[in-house]
Amino acid sequence: MPFTLTMPKLSPTMVEGTITKWHKKPGEYVEADELLLEVATDKATVEYNALDAGWIRKVMVPEGKKAQVNEPLAILTEKEKETIDGYEPEGETPPQQAKQPITSHEKPKAATLKAIAPTPAKPTTPAPTQTAASRPNPQSQQSQKSARVLASPLAKTLARDRGVDINQLKGTGPHGRIMSRDLDQEVTHSETQNVSHEVIEETLTPMRRVIGERLQYSKSTIPHFYITQEIDVESLVKFREETKKVELGLTVNDFIIKAVAVALRKHPQVNSGFNPENQTILRYPTVDLAVAVTIAGGLITPIVRQADTKSLQALSQEIKALAAKAKEGKLQPSEYEGGSFTISNLGMYGVTSFQAIVNPPQAAILAVGTVQDRPVVKNGQVVTGKVLSITLSCDHRVVDGAEGAQFIQTLKRLIENPILFLSA
Repeated sequence: MPFTLTMPKLSPTMVEGTITKWHKKPGEYVEADELLLEVATDKATVEYNALDAGWIRKVMVPEGKKAQVNEPLAILTEKEKETIDGYEPEGETPPQQAKQPITSHEKPKAATLKAIAPTPAKPTTPAPTQTAASRPNPQSQQSQKSARVLASPLAKTLARDRGVDINQLKGTGPHGRIMSRDLDQEVTHSETQNVSHEVIEETLTPMRRVIGERLQYSKSTIPHFYITQEIDVESLVKFREETKKVELGLTVNDFIIKAVAVALRKHPQVNSGFNPENQTILRYPTVDLAVAVTIAGGLITPIVRQADTKSLQALSQEIKALAAKAKEGKLQPSEYEGGSFTISNLGMYGVTSFQAIVNPPQAAILAVGTVQDRPVVKNGQVVTGKVLSITLSCDHRVVDGAEGAQFIQTLKRLIENPILFLSA
């Protein structure tokens, strides 16, 4: 018997998705749990496996087209030769796509056009005929008009060479004399006039729309406060250089993520969230770090689960693997849903410092800038040092200023003394 494949809800915030690829075509058989299609959601491109086996009989949403959650995507049958005539697909058809069927006894009504009587032409009087002698010579008129224009010889030559009507120019020389510079200004003006000033509107992608909605909600409803701290990372940079000798491939960001994970374990009140419906604080049992990754069309935060229990090298490898999958659009929902704390690093773009927006339901997010060469005071001497700026954004309903400051101080101590990572 026929059955319908509808658009699945592949993320908690998903409203619609775009079919990026069908792995089966009409007439082909798909096994249960076999890869059937790929869907671009508001989070990532997700591979979807068939729940039931069957023959693909009709694809209703082709590749590149969007469909809302629970909208019919395809019709399948249990047997190869089954008919789908008269079968009504299950699911929810969007109102704008719903069509009213035309019954057999109804006929389209022909459009009736009201005849419009032609307007009688008014009699015209023939124009007087000009003789060749009385007909004006356009070239003679133009030459006479140009001769009367007050312009420099160079301006006249440039106007003739550039095809510019010198009579239309306004002179800036003595007594309104047209100068060569007036020709240059005319060319610049013409080029400016040829530039299109039409505003282009682009439809938001599902990911861009959800990002906007979530961050607008966050900024509008969450009472943010910010704590900024500058950290001396000279020892950390030297420690990282030492790790290069044994080809560990660690980055400054890896050290920061490890330090954040350890600091959150020591300050569980920062590793928390808020439920606005119940007006309750969420205490997360594990440190699951969401690391912001820029991808085409937006931003996604893959999750490093139980980050505080993993070694520095294991964290580094997992972060690289998740970032690669994110940029390929291959993250699974379990790899980006949830998280207890977010880290956003714009240091690779040379950004010195910034304030990030809390990602609900989490209660805090850390913004990390770039490492700067700055003058610092050490042992009473002004020397060149390496400084990193970090900013903690907090939901004041969950985290107080003192708690945020204590977390930042623990984080500062860990980053400035990388030897502590060996025992963390």
